[in-house]
Parts: sequence; C-alpha cells; structure tokens
Amino acid sequence: MQSHYDVIVIGGGIVGLSTAYAISRAAPGTSVAVLEKEPAVARHQSGRNSGVIHSGIYYRPGSLKARFALQGAQEMVKFCAEHGIAHEVTGKLIVATDASELPRLADLARRGEQHGVPVRTLGPGEIAEHEPHVRGLAALHIGTTGVADYPAVARRLVELARLDGAEVHTGCEVLSLARGPGGVIVHTTAGDVRARMLVNCAGLHSDRIARMAGDDPGVRIIPFRGEYYELKERSRDLVQGLVYPVPDPAFPFLGVHLTRDVHGGVHVGPNAVPASAREGYRWRDFRARDAVEIAGWPGLWHIARRHWRQEIGELWRSASKAAFTAAVRRMLPDVTRHDLQRAPAGVRAQAVLADGTLVEDFLFTGSGPFVHVLNAPSPAATASLPIGREIATRALKVLS
Repeated sequence: MQSHYDVIVIGGGIVGLSTAYAISRAAPGTSVAVLEKEPAVARHQSGRNSGVIHSGIYYRPGSLKARFALQGAQEMVKFCAEHGIAHEVTGKLIVATDASELPRLADLARRGEQHGVPVRTLGPGEIAEHEPHVRGLAALHIGTTGVADYPAVARRLVELARLDGAEVHTGCEVLSLARGPGGVIVHTTAGDVRARMLVNCAGLHSDRIARMAGDDPGVRIIPFRGEYYELKERSRDLVQGLVYPVPDPAFPFLGVHLTRDVHGGVHVGPNAVPASAREGYRWRDFRARDAVEIAGWPGLWHIARRHWRQEIGELWRSASKAAFTAAVRRMLPDVTRHDLQRAPAGVRAQAVLADGTLVEDFLFTGSGPFVHVLNAPSPAATASLPIGREIATRALKVLS
C-alpha cells in the first residue's frame, strides 16, 4: 500500500467499490484506495441480502431512493449481462391477503404509474397463473423486478476498479482518523496512510467513522438482524419467482417475502429484530461496546415505544418457527414448517435520529475532506452504480 492517495474509500461493500470504480473512470490518474477490514469484499450487507433487483415502486417520488432505484435497476441488468454475472428479470407479485390491504395495494399501483414502472393488477385467478401455490385477494405484477448475484457484482467491480488504477486492500481496518495538512491521516492495522479526501462507505460502522472524523452525523446506526429461512429442495417448486406482502406503512420494512435466487434456491424472509452487535448475525452474538452504544441512543427507545407491537411480532417469529411459518402461509398456504430450514441472516445498518425517526432515504453528509454515506439501505445494491457516481461527483468536487 502506498503512503499517499488522492482518495481513500473506507468500506469494501458494493457502494464503496462502485464509488472507487466511478472515481477512477471519471478522473483518470486520480489515485484511489479502498480499505476493507474483512479478508474479502461484500462480507456484510452486500453479500447478505435477498439478491433482488428492485423496481423502485415502493419509494416516494422525488426521493433519492426512487431516482437511484429506477435508474439502477436498468443499469444493474445491463452490467450483469455485459460481464456474464448471473441474473434474471423475473417480475414479482405484491399480494394482498386481507381486504384491509387493498387500498394500500391500489396506492402502490398509482405510485408505480408515477414512476413509469410497468404494473398490472391481478385477481385471484391471475395470481395462480403466475404463482400456482400463492393465494390472495389481489396482487400487483411488477415486470421489471429481478434477481442478481451481488457478491459477483462486487468482485467484478474490484477487477474493473483495479484495471482503472484503483487499489483494493482487504484485511485493513481503520483504527482512527486525523485531519492533517492537505487532507486526512488514516491510521490502519496495515500502517498509516494519507489522502487528500476520504469517502466513508463503512455501512454498519459509518457513524463511528464520521465521529472519528470529527463530524457529528446526528444519527446512530441501529442494527436490525434479518433472519431468513429457505425452502428445502423438495419444496422449491412452491415458488416460481418473487412474492411480497403488501408493506405495513407504520413499519419501515417490507415484511417476510419469497425470493427464488439466481442459483435456484428460495429464500423466505427476512423478519427484522434488533441486534445486540453491529455484526450480530446470530442471537448469541454480543459486543459490549455495540450494545452500550445502541442502548444509549435515545432514538432506540423512541422506536420501541412507537413500534412495540410490530417488534413483539417480529421477535415472536424469530423465536418460533411455527409463528414464522404461519406468517408465510398467509400467502403460501401449502408450505409447512417441515419445508423450511434456517439460512444465513443479514444485518441492516439502519440510521436513526435521536427522536426515533428511522431515516428512510439515502443520507450523505460531510465537511472539508470528508464525504460520509450514513444511510444506504435497500435498494442500495440495485442502485449501486448510480449511487457510486453520485458519491464520486461529491468527492471530485472536494478535490477540484
């Protein structure tokens, strides 16, 4: 590793890698290094998700989520096709199983029309034409949704960034930061390195990196573990593509859904339960420093008061396979608990304000030689290419 760069990107997830790639392409000759603490890239959110290419139908018109998802979905399909990465545009169903959900389904249809997303409303018989084992009162068919191998996308971004002159260093953890003459001094487990500017794409640790930089982001990352099951091989024919419930507007997660991935497996989930470690992929994962920080943030307790009913349900489905199965059977009545087996969990890095507001959109902050990406939730993987260009533009303005 060199001793000095123009730009250092902290975080080897798909957003950090896309940023390095975008900077190298937009400004040839700019020296860029990605620092990733894990032994390989895409070890956290980028490699532990449903693998869905999101259409953008859920997101508020005018939001960064909507803009990036609508653009990113098309770009991701094209990128995967050009680079031989496994992907498929399957379409998906959003299924209403209760009459109370029908108005929300109609609202989603109108939002899809606003975005220019191809949406078709289906009755029960038409649902069965797409998904013979799924039951519902009505559904939306979204034609542009698909699946992709995002870890493979991340690995290809490493290759492309290196071809353009960027460096990617794994096993390199950032210990502290300091503002120095002409930029930033980064103290890492591999030694000290200087840069004219720094981009913080550290995901689950992004708020900590911001505080290291002397910037108070006004948010904390609260980790929510998303627990998955998968259908056993004998039961995979129960699901042909992607099937989602109608989301609850009072709870900022999409609910338990069914996803046939690019390798033929079918993931079921996730639920959303608070984790006691930033990388808390199992119930027994506990880190005292993380737990103290999480419990000490007043926003957590505001969330608990606001959403306690939903969280009790999430925790119950986490503890009880029977309860989880019952939630799935609302859409897929033929499934039984014996069809489900545990699959690896993911952890969502959710930015939360002190008043308990869950930041819904992408959040970029920073001053001087810093750009901080403090909230990059789903659809970050879908939208990683345009997000990378957006961050690159911000970073290059600092350098100019």
